[in-house]
Amino acid sequence: MTLPDPGEQARRFIKVREAHRSEVQQDYVELIADLVAARGVARVVDLAERFGVTTATVANTLARLKRDGLVEDRPYRSLCLTAAGTAMAEASRARHDIVVAFLLRLGVSRAVAELDAEGLEHHLSAETLAAMEGFAG
Repeated sequence: MTLPDPGEQARRFIKVREAHRSEVQQDYVELIADLVAARGVARVVDLAERFGVTTATVANTLARLKRDGLVEDRPYRSLCLTAAGTAMAEASRARHDIVVAFLLRLGVSRAVAELDAEGLEHHLSAETLAAMEGFAG
C-alpha cells in the first residue's frame, strides 16, 4: 500500500473536519426553515423532538447559531432565520435534494435515500454534487 503525500492527506482530513463543524449548523437551519414553512413557527421543543435531543442541547446549539448570525430568537416568539441562515438553509436543502434524487436514480428506496442523504450532503464537493445532479436528471 502506498500512502498519499502527507500534505494531500492532511488536506483531505481538514476538509472532513470542516464539514463536520458545519453539519450541525446546516441541519438546524434547514429544520427551522422546514418547520416555519410547514407550521408557521419553529420552537425549541419542536427541534428537540425532531432531533431526538434535550431542549438544553437545542438551547446550547441555538446560542452558537445566534452567535454566528444564523438565527434570531425574540422573547415569546418563534425562532427565525437571518438572511445568512436562510441562505444556508436553502443551500442545504438543495444539496439534500440532489443527493436524494441521485440515490433514487440508482434504485435506492426513498426511506434509505433520505437517511443516507443526511450524512452525505455535508461532505460532497460542488463538482460531485453537479455530477450527481446531472446523472439524476
